[in-house]
Amino acid sequence: MGLLDGKRLLITGVITDASLAFHVAKVAQEEGAEVVLTGFGRMRLVERIAQRLPKPAPVVELDVSNSEQLDSLAERVSEHLGAQPRLDGVLHSIGFAPASCLGEDAFMNAPWEDVATTIQVSAYSFKSLSTALLPLLGPGASIVGMDFDNRQAWPAYDWMGVAKSTLESVTRYLARDLGPKGIRVNLVAAGPVKTMAAKSIPGFSAFEDSWDGRAPLGWDVNDPLPVAKTVCALLSDWMPATTGSMVWADGGFHAIGV
Repeated sequence: MGLLDGKRLLITGVITDASLAFHVAKVAQEEGAEVVLTGFGRMRLVERIAQRLPKPAPVVELDVSNSEQLDSLAERVSEHLGAQPRLDGVLHSIGFAPASCLGEDAFMNAPWEDVATTIQVSAYSFKSLSTALLPLLGPGASIVGMDFDNRQAWPAYDWMGVAKSTLESVTRYLARDLGPKGIRVNLVAAGPVKTMAAKSIPGFSAFEDSWDGRAPLGWDVNDPLPVAKTVCALLSDWMPATTGSMVWADGGFHAIGV
């Protein structure tokens, strides 16, 4: 019996088969879940990637900054959920920052328009996605977001770091408001993994170089499985009293000083 037997999950953020979201979807299917993916922009690419899962998954288009797509999301997802449509879990794996918001001098020089885009797509969308899917969510459901622990400043991360801090706060307020409905809301703070998103961060190699030596359990930037398994644990029924939390999957890096 799989950890997620009978669960119906919506997984966002699949871009390639190197995406953390792809590996979450893969582990979830292996643990018995039915999965629906969302894609943005390059839909044909996402549809091809969906065929590489253990079981090909349907793909629904979603631009989290498009109110019309959000308003129709529950209905469009329902088409893939059978006669009694419901969702048991959602993964929000969405983030974007214009180039001006990342890298040397970005924090002091990025224009508000670009900062606003970063915060809307990377943080506010966690709330808007959750709201859009509420008609399909009920007691016992779990909403999980992908985070990069931003309790401190990081090199080059700049306004994306600010957006991650915002995401962490959004999680606590969502947990407060959705808890009475029996819905859990948590984040997984992942260590650095080589993905397309990581490649867009100037100086990402600085994270790679320091992480393995400092993390007590070690860390392999080429292995997304520990992060995917942590997400699936939160999507399961095995953490029923955990909400409003940031769960680290980083080899213990966060707990160790210089």
